[in-house]
Formats: sequence, structure tokens, C-alpha cells
Amino acid sequence: MSEPTDEFSFLPEQAADIGVTGALPRGERLNLTLDDGRRLSALHYVPDGADGAPVVTFLHGAGLNAHTWDTAILALGLPALALDLPGHGDSSWRDDAAYVARVLAPDVATAMDAWTSGPQLLVGQSLGGLTAAAVAASRPDLVDEVVIIDITPGIDPNGGAAQLRQFFAGPTDWATRDEMVDRALAFGLGGSRRAAERGVFHNSRQRPDGRFEWKHHFAHLAAAAAADPEAAAAAAARSDAISAVLGESGWQDLAGVTSPITFIRGDHGYVTDADAAQFHERVPDAAIEVVASGHNVQEELPGELGRRLRDLAGKH
Repeated sequence: MSEPTDEFSFLPEQAADIGVTGALPRGERLNLTLDDGRRLSALHYVPDGADGAPVVTFLHGAGLNAHTWDTAILALGLPALALDLPGHGDSSWRDDAAYVARVLAPDVATAMDAWTSGPQLLVGQSLGGLTAAAVAASRPDLVDEVVIIDITPGIDPNGGAAQLRQFFAGPTDWATRDEMVDRALAFGLGGSRRAAERGVFHNSRQRPDGRFEWKHHFAHLAAAAAADPEAAAAAAARSDAISAVLGESGWQDLAGVTSPITFIRGDHGYVTDADAAQFHERVPDAAIEVVASGHNVQEELPGELGRRLRDLAGKH
């Protein structure tokens, strides 16, 4: 694959894909150093002629990064902030590998304090959705409304499909990004080759030795687990033991959210009909919408999602 000139080089073709015309938003990379020395990173998009203050903040799912929202943000047409969650994108990895909503929420709140100037439409998909609920419950001053995409408490946002675990359990470094694209396509991931090239570019980095590796921590954790099946089995047992606790904490977070909640699920995503029924029972005031999509609604239906979020943002 030919290397883009910068991380925003794909925006013109993404805009063309969804029929967005006119001037593209200005994109910039933001970085913040936390008190413990870790880095938080984010993307800030400002439409041509608009005030720069974000009105919508986006939190991605496990194994993704802030660029997963690019096309939806083009359709949104509003100033937006998309964070790289800890362990993903250009944000630092956590030494404890504790990538759960209540652990991530304080970092997200710190980022929003630094980079937003008013309550946000806070949008999160998968792990980002659970984290958005934790942020809204603990820092209601930061949030006008929460949008949760294709996740409910109790569903594992870090794995989902065995296919993804197998995909990331392979080599952790590669001679070229083309090799990474080929692997993604071999696993049925990424859609078209061009879409896979875009995803691989945003989700990988070149090491000082010239080889390429996945940016997010999950791939390296999965590869380490695959190399030590005994340790992997023990980790799986621990995960099973705490999943119920984490699920209940997620429901507690949702119960503590005072702002409106919109729940969007794909009709063939991770959320089953039973999961959705439980969500309705436990969060009866939430608006629930079903769309024709899999788990990554922001990548499968970016135009439709961006326009829907623009309508929601317009209410506040």
C-alpha cells in the first residue's frame, strides 16, 4: 500500500463515499500528559467556518481508535472530539491492562475537561459505550446526552468474536503494512481492500527497527496469551469470575446517568434480543433504535449515524 501523507489524507475519499461535498473539516491531533506520565491523545475536527469548541465527543470500541469515527464525523458536520482510549491509538498503554469502563472513565473526564468547553453529546461504541455511561454517571456536568452503540453491561466488549481473538493472536510485528492488510482480509475483516488499508494505517505504527506493529495493546495481550495456553486459561477463568461484577457495575452506571440516553444496536451486532430486552427493563427511559448493521455501526452506516447524531446534538 502507498503510505498516506498524513493521518487525515483519507478524508476526501471518505467524504465522497457518503456524498459529502464542499470544504472538509480541519483535523488536528491533540495530546495531553497525565499526572502519572501517561499520554492521552485525540482528534479534533472543526467544520469550515464553525466555532472550534466540540459539541460531540466520541469514544471508540476495543481494538479500534479515534479514526473509526472519521466518516461519521464528516456526515455529522459539527465540531467534534474523538478520543484514543488508553491502550489504543496514540494514547499510552496501561501497565495493569485494566481496560474496563470505570478505570477508563477518569481519563476520559480529564480529556473532556481539557478539550471541551461545555456539556457534550457523548457517543460511545462497545467498550466506549460502557465508558460513556461511567463518565456520565460520575461527571454529569460534562454530558448533555449519552449515545450507547451496540453494547450492554455483561457483554464482553474486549473480545466478542473468537475470530478477532484469533486474528490478533498472530504475529505482533510485520515487514510491511500490506502483510497486515492481507491478514485482515484473510480473516474477512476490513471490507474492501481500500477500507482495510485505511484501517491498518490508522491502527498500526512503524517501530524504530522498521517493522510494523498494531498500535493497540489488545493485539499484544492476545499474542502473549496464545503463546502461553496455561496462562491464557487462567486469565479466562479470572475474566469469567469478574464479568458478573463488571456487568453489574455497568448497570449501576446506567442507573446513575441523569442525562437522556439513546441506545443504538445493530440488528446483527453483539447485542441479542434478550440483551436489548434487559436494557429496556433496566433503563426504561432510554430511547432504543435498531439499525441494519453489525457491531461497528460507525463503519457500516457512517452517513446514517452521523446524520442521526446531528439531530440529537441539535436538541441541546
